[in-house]
Amino acid sequence: MVVTKAHCYYCFDVLVAHFEGRRPCEPEFQNEQYPLFVTWNTIQEDGSHRLRGCIGNFDALPLHSGLKEYALTSSLRDRRFSPVKERELPNLSCGVSLLTEFEDGKDYLDWEIGTHGIWIEFRTDSGSRRSATYLPEVAAEQGWTKLEAIDSLLRKGGHTGKITDKLRKSIQLTRYQSSKTAVTYSDYVQWKGSKPHRVDTGYSEQYAN
Repeated sequence: MVVTKAHCYYCFDVLVAHFEGRRPCEPEFQNEQYPLFVTWNTIQEDGSHRLRGCIGNFDALPLHSGLKEYALTSSLRDRRFSPVKERELPNLSCGVSLLTEFEDGKDYLDWEIGTHGIWIEFRTDSGSRRSATYLPEVAAEQGWTKLEAIDSLLRKGGHTGKITDKLRKSIQLTRYQSSKTAVTYSDYVQWKGSKPHRVDTGYSEQYAN
């Protein structure tokens, strides 16, 4: 596994430090470069998760600065949601996805549910070029078929007209895989309590859910 819980703890600490007006702790992982996404979920009373923010970048970024940036971007500047408030922290979980194994798909169905994330590029009826992505877990979590996932992505990317087979066949699809893990706020608090206080010395965005 490429990703570790340390990546998630760091993202939590970046957000908590933002609210507390301090610098986050130093990262406890190497500063390798990966395309990455940071996902925040609200944990409901029944234990289910509701998306609270998810933004990342398909460019390979240094993990120290990339996770620091997108921990805040995904929690505070996802246009689909209001910014996360400090009072929400106890009910949040944070997931980090590091993307790998990018491949060009032969067509819009050349990918496997539960294995691949998909990034599509297409043109709308007006001729503008659009793109949209879902991380590998999304289609499986939603119970979608491949066709349903593709059509949902077309809508997400801004296509408002009729979805035809001709439009689907015009899609340029890139499939990829990810290494992902997540922690809850209580996990973060336990981790934080076991560490001495350490201070940090120290793009085209995509929405993935």
